Amino acid sequence: MKLNAAEIADMDSRRRAAFVNSLSGFKSANLVGTASSEGQTNLAIMSSTVHLGSHPPLLALVVRPGGDERHTLKNILDTGVYSLNHVNAEIVEQAHQTAARYPAQASEFDATGLTPLWQSGFAAPMVLEASVKLGMQLREHIELKINGTHLVIGEVVLAEVPSLAFRSDGSLDLEAAGSVALSGLDTYHQSAGSKRMAYAKPNMPPRQL
Repeated sequence: MKLNAAEIADMDSRRRAAFVNSLSGFKSANLVGTASSEGQTNLAIMSSTVHLGSHPPLLALVVRPGGDERHTLKNILDTGVYSLNHVNAEIVEQAHQTAARYPAQASEFDATGLTPLWQSGFAAPMVLEASVKLGMQLREHIELKINGTHLVIGEVVLAEVPSLAFRSDGSLDLEAAGSVALSGLDTYHQSAGSKRMAYAKPNMPPRQL
């Protein structure tokens, strides 16, 4: 099956959204925790987290177009902080439900039964039930001219990870952490084994660790 640009553009909008959202392959599934300036909590599932650099530790998040109706974006811009929490298999249903369009005065924590976890001196809630929790400080916000989406760049200022998932070289074993992946808009995946490769060098063949 081959599709050209015109055929993709002619798709029904929902069918096109489902198709294009699948094209990037497996993505991370994160719950983004925020609070308004008045302390109203908010939680939203997103699959757009991208690694930008390690020193400082930067992660980017792409947020769909919108202004104040995007409660997560408004809270991040107002307070400058947010959390990223890996979805695991035990909370998939609750995490997915946070995509529902609740009014600003309603908390997705309350609506889904997930538990806000507050860290001293950090003004955004984490998710107690998540095994990997990251506290993020806003560093840059760019509204992209091409389609009105927002690029939110944050620095990791807090990190809570399971000890059993922390490898000796500093990397995380996401399978041990229980993190799930997301494809498209609604399909969640658990890892069923992995192959870890050694650092690639031009004078050596590929090597498995």
